[in-house]
Amino acid sequence: MVFPVSGVEVFPPVPFLVAFVISFFTSMGGVSGAFLLLPFQISFLGFSSPAVSPTNLVYNIVAIPSGVYRYIREGRMAWPLAWVIIAGTLPGVFIGAILRIRYLPDPRNFKLFVGCVLLYIAVRLLYDLTPRAGAAKARTRELEEKFNARASQRRAARQPLGAIRTVKFSLTCYTYTFYGETFSFNTLTLALITLAVGIVSGTYGIGGGSIVAPFLIAILGLPVYTIAGAALLGTFVTSIAGVAFYTVIAPMYADAGLAIAPDWLLGALFGCGGFLGMYCGARAQKYFPAGTIKLILGLVILLLALKYIIRFFM
Repeated sequence: MVFPVSGVEVFPPVPFLVAFVISFFTSMGGVSGAFLLLPFQISFLGFSSPAVSPTNLVYNIVAIPSGVYRYIREGRMAWPLAWVIIAGTLPGVFIGAILRIRYLPDPRNFKLFVGCVLLYIAVRLLYDLTPRAGAAKARTRELEEKFNARASQRRAARQPLGAIRTVKFSLTCYTYTFYGETFSFNTLTLALITLAVGIVSGTYGIGGGSIVAPFLIAILGLPVYTIAGAALLGTFVTSIAGVAFYTVIAPMYADAGLAIAPDWLLGALFGCGGFLGMYCGARAQKYFPAGTIKLILGLVILLLALKYIIRFFM
């Protein structure tokens, strides 16, 4: 089958199955699968025009809603945190889209950029396995074990699970509680960081969750139970904005013969596979050691990143 927008010719079940496999394993490592789908589209499907970035964002739009709904239903959506992430990444996504079209239309240059982003993600994953990172996360792990114990007690007693409670929210400070523990950070600092994340996300074609979530956990010391929902919602909203922006400006570059608008059908196929893969990955996570998952993912991503970077200089 030929997808008319992207010009990709592939058997329809292939995008679905690839997205399912990628999201199945990446979701267990707490990492979005969108950053690996883009290299697949470039290297295996030959889809390297600027339109590949918004097509990759379509994957997020289709795959994420089920996860967001679950976090909202369980009361684990830190709404102010989500709004800060969205406010910071949205303008960055628009800037990134312009940078992608104007400065990285050449597949060779874009692959170098992709390689650099993948290299960062790989290093971040592999660093998490080192003793130094483990010591820094000791408090976070202790809190997560405490949250698990309290949640188990509430489930056994058939009581509602703990929800995130906002204590203070302003331009300079956000404080919230979760299961009796209090967390606080500077909202303006986070907004500036997410702006940079948004620029990278809009250029690459990812929502930014795989970049901002490790920062929230490692630097701000926030437990994953309280930031996962906000990071997903931020990724979802910025993906919608990115796809809309690419679609709106596409006619402006039609005369130049530059494909910019997303391939909705191809993106939806990836999204459906990702939707199912994330669900199955979440169910199977308890049967796989977290360290092994991160090690395999980190090594695979590292090899892919080095491949793109080395080929640029050859």
